[in-house]
Amino acid sequence: MSATLNYTNASNFLMNLDSDWESLIQTVGPCTFTPQPKREPYEALIRAVAYQQLHPKAGDAIIARFLNLYKNTFPSPQQLIATAFDDLRATGFSGRKIETLKGIAEGAISGLVPSRQIANTMSDEALIEHLVTLKGIGQWTVEMMLIFTLERMDILPADDFGILDGYRRLKKLDTAPKRKDMAEIGKAWSPYRTVASWYLWRVPK
Repeated sequence: MSATLNYTNASNFLMNLDSDWESLIQTVGPCTFTPQPKREPYEALIRAVAYQQLHPKAGDAIIARFLNLYKNTFPSPQQLIATAFDDLRATGFSGRKIETLKGIAEGAISGLVPSRQIANTMSDEALIEHLVTLKGIGQWTVEMMLIFTLERMDILPADDFGILDGYRRLKKLDTAPKRKDMAEIGKAWSPYRTVASWYLWRVPK
């Protein structure tokens, strides 16, 4: 099944949930989700760390400065480990995040961070359980990799601010749901929770 057809099936499924979802999808239009499947999990995790607890534009700026250190090519794990702390700090990464980056690079060398080929054979749950053992890597960071690199179609980052606030606005709630409640609510969107997430990131303000 092509990605376009899969997104169409997902959109149709979500539109049939209720009038709020129908209105949202009609307003936003067809799903144009564009993952980056050629990236290795190592690169995907590094990029996700840049965006942890930051506005997307701030994350974009950090990644641009980070890549500039390596002549705009993504560094190998060995190159990243060899990069001076102060050089990484100047890109905008915090000290804590730099420690996380080095840990991801070491994990890629040791095999703790799997190759794309191996990751493709692992379930969502197994990858989350495996990778959150890395210091500074929580479930959200792994979920970003699952969505944007491994193209998993049924992922809902239930503690993502954009998703929580999007759902609040979609349902005209006074306050956004808590993570546990969001995870429970999202069960109704399976097996298309990734596409549901994409639409919730785009709820009009």
